[in-house]
Amino acid sequence: MRISLALLFALLTMPVVGRAQVAPPPDPQPAPVKTATDGFEAAPVPPQEELYRKFTGAMENVRLAGVFTVRGREDAPPKREEYLIESVKKLPQGDFWMFKARIRYGDKDVSLPLPLEVKWAGDTPVITLTNFTIPGLGTFDSRVVIHDGKYAGTWTHGNATGHLFGTVERITPPQPLP
Repeated sequence: MRISLALLFALLTMPVVGRAQVAPPPDPQPAPVKTATDGFEAAPVPPQEELYRKFTGAMENVRLAGVFTVRGREDAPPKREEYLIESVKKLPQGDFWMFKARIRYGDKDVSLPLPLEVKWAGDTPVITLTNFTIPGLGTFDSRVVIHDGKYAGTWTHGNATGHLFGTVERITPPQPLP
């Protein structure tokens, strides 16, 4: 008896009562991909009011003493700068804070209240100036991170740009600004 190929295929592929169906073996599971952040968990961020309270206390009667660099003049040593901050106070408008400050660098020395924007990277304040004019000094863009008794950031003034960094030091006894 002759069986056509089509009939043979149909017979071989049709289920047979009583014969167990064997499923193909499952595809092997790929190994989990490890990332650079495995094993790290973000620290919980304190409530906003607590961050504000800590920032206010940390920035009262302090001196930011450090240096700034000018891009394109890498062969020149960094120049001294100093910011005396008598107080900071959260303003009701958005992310703005009033800094009662004195800024000294080069032959410049000005004292004035500055309404500055402060953004938060988790629990870390970042003082943010965007096209901000400081009377007697000019217009600046800047991002300055305040963390663990230190500050660091970038600045732009006209065509000049660079970095700044230093320490945040408590002034004792407090010195009122002129």
